[in-house]
Order: sequence, then C-alpha cells, then structure tokens
Amino acid sequence: MSSEQQRESMSFDVVIVGAGPAGLSAACRLMQLANENEHPLSVCVVEKGAETGSHILSGALFEHKALDELFPDWERMEAPLHNAVSDDKFCYLTNEFNHITVAEPLVPETLQNIGNFIISLGNLCRWLAKQAENLGVEIFPGFPANEILYNNQGVISGVLTKDMGLDKQGGQKATFEPGIELRAKYTIFAEGARGHLGKQLIKQFHLDHGKQPQHYALGLKELWEIPPEHHKPGQVIHGVGWPLSQTGANGGSFLYHLDNNQVAVGLIVDLNYHNPYLSPFDEFQQLKHHPLFSQHLAGGHRIAFGARAIAKGGLPSLPRQQFPGGLLVGCDAGTLNMAKIKGSHTAMKSGMIAAEAIFHELEQGFHQTTPGYDQIFSQSWLYEELHDSRNFGAEIHRFGTLIGGTLAAIEQRWFRKSLNWTLKDDKPDHECLEPIANHQPINYPKPDGQLSFDKASSVFLSGTQHEENQPCHLLLSDGSIPINLHLERYGEPSQRYCPAGVYEIIEKEGKAAFQINATNCVHCKTCDIKDPSQNITWVPPEGGGGPNYPNM
Repeated sequence: MSSEQQRESMSFDVVIVGAGPAGLSAACRLMQLANENEHPLSVCVVEKGAETGSHILSGALFEHKALDELFPDWERMEAPLHNAVSDDKFCYLTNEFNHITVAEPLVPETLQNIGNFIISLGNLCRWLAKQAENLGVEIFPGFPANEILYNNQGVISGVLTKDMGLDKQGGQKATFEPGIELRAKYTIFAEGARGHLGKQLIKQFHLDHGKQPQHYALGLKELWEIPPEHHKPGQVIHGVGWPLSQTGANGGSFLYHLDNNQVAVGLIVDLNYHNPYLSPFDEFQQLKHHPLFSQHLAGGHRIAFGARAIAKGGLPSLPRQQFPGGLLVGCDAGTLNMAKIKGSHTAMKSGMIAAEAIFHELEQGFHQTTPGYDQIFSQSWLYEELHDSRNFGAEIHRFGTLIGGTLAAIEQRWFRKSLNWTLKDDKPDHECLEPIANHQPINYPKPDGQLSFDKASSVFLSGTQHEENQPCHLLLSDGSIPINLHLERYGEPSQRYCPAGVYEIIEKEGKAAFQINATNCVHCKTCDIKDPSQNITWVPPEGGGGPNYPNM
C-alpha cells in the first residue's frame, strides 16, 4: 500500500498554518466568537517549530492596541508585558566613533515608543497559545504544513503536513511517518514573512496583481546578559547611519534593555542593497563596536543569536488577502508597519479580522467560499495605519537614509493625513544587486570574541538543529547557476547574504563547487528573497528542525 493511501486525514472547521501572533490571534478570536454566539467550532493550529515560540524572533517593541481588543484584561491574565519603555532615544551614527542624538520634535511620531513595551515575542506567543488552548484550540507543534490541498473546483480545502523520516535521497527510513491531511472548511495561512505556501497562493490566485513588489529586510538580533550596573530597564536606542552608510545600504540598528539584566541588540538591513560584497552578518558584528552600543555590552556575554527576514513593503505591496477557501494574514501577507518598525500588533489585528470574516461565513452555513476580509480590513484601524505610512519604505529606498528619512519624518509628522499620493518602489530586491566589477571588496574586521563573533558560534547560540539524513530543504532550480553565472558576476553572493554560513564555494576535484550546509539554516528566508536569479527556494525541513529560540 502506498504512503498516499495510508495517510491519516483529520477534519476541522478552520486550520491555521503558523503559531505566530497572527495565527494565534485568529485562533483565539474564532473561539471567542464561537463561544459568544454558541456556535461550536473546531480549530487547529499547525506550527513547524518544535514548540510554540521556538521559531519566533522579533526586536521586540510591542504596541498593545490589538491585545487590548483581543484580551482587554491581559494584565490580570498575566500576559508577559512587564517592561514599559521609559527612555527613548533615536540617533544618527556619523562614523565608527560618533553619533548625533536626534531631537524629539524631529523624530516621527511613529518612531516614538513611550507607552510601548519591550518584550520577548516568543514568550507572548507562548502565552497566546495557552489562551487559545484554554478556549478549545488544538495546537500541533513540530508539524510543518508542506502542501496546499484543493478540492475538485480548485478551492483551498486544507493542508498536508510534511512526511517525516525520509533520507537524503527521499527514501523511507525505519522512522518514516507519512504526512497528515488536515481538511478544513477554511484555512488561514500565517507563516510569517516569505511563507513558502503564501508564495504559492499569491501566484495561484494572482493576489499581487496591480501591486508593487514586496520588499524585505534581514533582521539580525543577539540577546546579551550584562552587568547589573549597566542595566537600565525600559531604555530604547534606535540608530541609523554607520556601518551601513559606508556601502550605501539602508537599514537601522537597535538596543533594548529588557528585564533580568538582559539587552537585545540588532541590525536591520534592507535587502535592496547593491553591493554584492556586503555581508549583513558582518555589518552587525561591526555595529557592536560603536561606542553607542559597546558601552552597554561591555562586560556582558551573548546568550542567543537569531536572524529573520522582514516583509516591509507596506500597503502598496500588500496582496489581496482573501481567496476561495482561505486567507493570507500577518507577515505572510506583509502587514508590518515599517514606519513604526513594528509588525506584531498589525499581525494580530490581521488575524482577528480574518477570524471575523471566516466566522461570518461559517455562521451563514457557508463552506470554502471567499471570506469577506477586505471589507472589514478597509474599515479598520489597521488599514488606516498602513495607509498613513504607505510611503515610508519607498522614501528610504528611493532617496536613501538621510534624504529619504527626512522626507519620511516630514510626511509622518505633518502631512500623512493630507497627502494623497503613493510613491513608486517597483524594483524587486533581488534585481538590485550589481556585478562585483562595480564594487570594491569589503574587508571586515576579524571578530574579537568579546563584542564580535563568527557565524559558527552564532549559529550554535541559535539552538539550530536539523536531522542530517533528510532531503535538503533549500532547493535549486538550476544547480549550475551558482558556479557558471553567479560566481563570476556577483562573487556568488549567497556566501555573504546568508547569516548562518549555509552556502559555501569550495574546491572539489580542482574546480569550484557550490556547497549547501542545510543543517546550519536558521530559516531566515534571505536566500529565497535575495538570490539574483531567484534560483533558491526555501521549503520546510522535517518537523521541529531549525532554530530553538528560548525568549527571542
């Protein structure tokens, strides 16, 4: 009997792919509506991480607007929001030694953070998962959704989880377990930025027709434990300029003082950069030597590292989110508000709107129709917030950090309600990379082992683990492209844009060869986004593989 015939099948009213803020908020809101209206529902959430929160990475400064709506008494319910922002600073790093603190009246309101909380988004997701389970939601961690299921009319009818126990050649090992068919009346896709099923849905249903291309950044983050005398709970520092300004790249840096003598430090690098020699990981390691950051880290030690792509195109890049049988929500669609550098509250609201749209269909007795998400979305504060900030990313991309940032600040502070135009940003990130002939190599300083480190030790601190004898989850459309095209033209940029040392050029039988170290992958999706030939496709590995972030 074939594995296809042996597949187990389970049926639910709603299946949700991804236990992040969008997926879990959708699950909670669905069950709240079901209980309020005495309409029994079965809701299932599948999560590729070994546990809820293990693949969640964010800064994170948290605006609690959506949480106030979902659980108004979240304080009594002991939500993990304990560390309110008390000191908020925005700086321009002029060079490797100096910086200018921007006066508060010149900082856009969207980047002012008094009233927000410094949190671990992973811990918030664990808390949301607990609330969801208390409401009756079933959550299955360690089960990646691998394929979309369609009915005979081409309507989404659920997902198929990934087969477990395959060897590198795709053969069945003794531990083989076939994936499970999770059938649903409606399916919500909430995989996070650059979701592999979300990509398929956008293409299948032409959801991005008439939209600008989605734009991305790579966020790198470390968690440090510092001496108590350096610890200032509630302090927030954001920076722009050096070191990215040396190469003309855009992005920004951050340092947040959490509780328990911990700080989060990170760098966000826009993936529309031009220089193929640029290494986001090494730019981040340089950053920590700047006095603005090193004074906080001195005497401390790293306890975690991670990296993740961020969808930052905003409203002009937001695809249509509804289609027959389901919805695309949160960062899987691209609801992050880059003007605030925040996406958790917008992802949560997106999931809550999805829940309301789907519950309306179920209450009417409909199955696998196209939920009316757009109408609710267009009348929500989420749409208003994204509309007000729709030009922010394009202004930075088109005019650079200084001029674009100034334009963005002026628009956000004085004109965002009155200007009725949308700035074009039509060039996809992967088309922005220029040949190495146009650039000089970047000689990054060697890590000192105190503030800066190498990729190998960083991947170790991400907790990343994969079963080695399994099919590679990083797929090449054409295996000859890295050596025959990219090496000469771009110096094969994957060995630099990947923050985890997944891709290498090695010598094999006297010739250059392309090597994929898939077990290093932290699931950041940068390769899927930045590869200039769009030759690399990320798919989920065996369930539970990847990083294991304790409180990132």
